[in-house]
Amino acid sequence: MDPELAKLEEKITQKNYLLGIIGLGYVGLPLSLAFLRKNISVLGFDVDQNKIDTLLSGKSYIKHIPAQELTGYLQQGQFNVTADFSKLNEADVILICVPTPLTQNREPDMQYIESTARAIANALRPGQLVVLESTTYPGTTVEVLLPVLEETGLKGGKDFALAYSPEREDPGNTKYKTADIPKVVGGLEQDSTRIASLFYRTAIASVVEVSSTQAAEMSKLLENIFRSVNIAMVNEMKILCHRMGIDLWEVIRASSTKPFGFMPFYPGPGLGGHCIPIDPFYLTSKAREYDCPTKFIELAGEVNTAMPYYVVQRVMEGLNSRKKSLNGAKLLLLGMAYKKDVDDPRESPSFKLMELLQERGAEVQYNDPHIPRIKPVRNYSFSMASTPLTKEILTAMDCVLIATDHSAYDYQFVLDHADLVVDTRNACKGLEGAADKVLQA
Repeated sequence: MDPELAKLEEKITQKNYLLGIIGLGYVGLPLSLAFLRKNISVLGFDVDQNKIDTLLSGKSYIKHIPAQELTGYLQQGQFNVTADFSKLNEADVILICVPTPLTQNREPDMQYIESTARAIANALRPGQLVVLESTTYPGTTVEVLLPVLEETGLKGGKDFALAYSPEREDPGNTKYKTADIPKVVGGLEQDSTRIASLFYRTAIASVVEVSSTQAAEMSKLLENIFRSVNIAMVNEMKILCHRMGIDLWEVIRASSTKPFGFMPFYPGPGLGGHCIPIDPFYLTSKAREYDCPTKFIELAGEVNTAMPYYVVQRVMEGLNSRKKSLNGAKLLLLGMAYKKDVDDPRESPSFKLMELLQERGAEVQYNDPHIPRIKPVRNYSFSMASTPLTKEILTAMDCVLIATDHSAYDYQFVLDHADLVVDTRNACKGLEGAADKVLQA
């Protein structure tokens, strides 16, 4: 092993290293906290100066990350945040936690990884460990990241260690914390795997080593494609059950009593979050290079992408039953977050629902206790504030559409004052008045 990598391994063993984390979002900030709690000094980087300023002012922009704890580490000097990427040479370990979105043509968008790789290359020195955590297609670490880093003249596996370890964050999950979730690690070669695994064991309870960066990259895609395919299946079942007059939620409850061979998945208005709507397309794109069609995966993506259109159709059917038209109707959409009880709107199907409803002439407002205002995002230009959930507002609406089943909602209150409720989450099941007012979607 190169002497500089041997020194790095010794630093990690003694827990006397500086951790640099690029991207202080829903992945990078929880990771920072996990290592800070183990007395590791963290230097956080982000191109968004607003995030840096928010943290330095003693606030947190992610609901489940405690601002008070972060502020304590900042005041102690254990946690520092900056937009100055020249300081990357100070870090012994560098984690890349940047977005990996899709292009308009649903192809992998590597711009954030590529720009981050160049920022690291500008500061790279012998004896550093670089780990990519962003979800991506198999081969990214060695095909995209490694060549840029080696343009410096330094060699991966010799002068610096390189590995891939997929993020497994689940915003809002109170059962599993970052430190409790096993970490899959695959290095460029054996030394990189060993050093990266040793590093993660500093703060993570369990580390699972695999043979390569490609295997680690594929493991993340398999996890999320598994969910995408099963959600697509149950969404198809929902449409069929509606037409057959069968309660799918009752069917799922019954099937879930089987103690083996069945895992419940639940339907919804579409897919949300950064992973499940996006990750399958990273693999299908890569598969085309190998002339290997991934029909099953692509079909699941098509089914899930079509769900907002089905929900809008159900809204139209509900309004028609009241002798009303969608064009000109007043609608209140409940929930902009992609899942319950979080403040994360990334890839939320609610944006697509709002767009489709507005295109058809509806006047749409929204309420979300976790997201007081929505701003323009990558594919949508909405800018509005959450509407108060009052008796007067509910009474004035032609339809209330439940897109996200936040625990904070009083669904009986909604039913008592709304004329029509279209429920995509089975939130109103068994409530008084549901039989007359609720349309499942």
